[in-house]
Amino acid sequence: MALTPAQSARYARHIVLKDLGGSGQQKLSAAHVVIVGAGGLGAPVIAYLAGAGIGRLTIIDPDSVSISNLARQVIYQEADLGQPKVEAAARFIEALNPEIVTQPLAQSLDESNVGALLAGADVVIEGTDSFPVKRLVAASCLDAKIPLVMGALGPFDGSLTVFAPFRARRSGGDYPRFEALYPRDPRPEDSPPCELVGVLNVLPGIVGTMMANEAIKWIAGYGEPLLGKLLIYSARTGESRVMSYR
Repeated sequence: MALTPAQSARYARHIVLKDLGGSGQQKLSAAHVVIVGAGGLGAPVIAYLAGAGIGRLTIIDPDSVSISNLARQVIYQEADLGQPKVEAAARFIEALNPEIVTQPLAQSLDESNVGALLAGADVVIEGTDSFPVKRLVAASCLDAKIPLVMGALGPFDGSLTVFAPFRARRSGGDYPRFEALYPRDPRPEDSPPCELVGVLNVLPGIVGTMMANEAIKWIAGYGEPLLGKLLIYSARTGESRVMSYR
């Protein structure tokens, strides 16, 4: 479907990009992205995918906005305190880009509903701090052959990767599964929540924006996704490194 004059004006900087252009923007406008987790990583993902003009955003998160969220989850305001995050996120999207179709789902994922909630997505983005949820989402995306962008945070470090085990490498063989990177869930003492160890407020924004880029590049078709690669960013040094895994 051709872009309207209003869309052409809104996305003008995308349209003049040689490797994205009008055709890439049309793909973004027709895409459906499911975002699991509307917290530290989900908030910047929501902001930049809404700005990019993703046609439909489904946001899944059971939590409500708390005062401690506001320092790093900047799509929320004090007026949103106590409100479901997904509803506050939907209001943010409506204010930024009212053309986007938003589906806010204030519920938890489990084996009984994950398949239905992720169905029909062009890309799934997972940014929770729960490894059981990450494993569950990864298994469902594998079954449905949906590419999965996944991120994680520490106090001063973050990481992201893309899973698409159903896609074959040019050199032969498939790209690795979730289990290749996380063969087992970490022990609670090895992965304490940010409530206990803290997290630098800018870190989720940096890593979450990178995650949004992975979804945009997959849909629009530019660049190389982080398939079989883990990007690790350090806020202490400002450096990123990429490691391969099989």
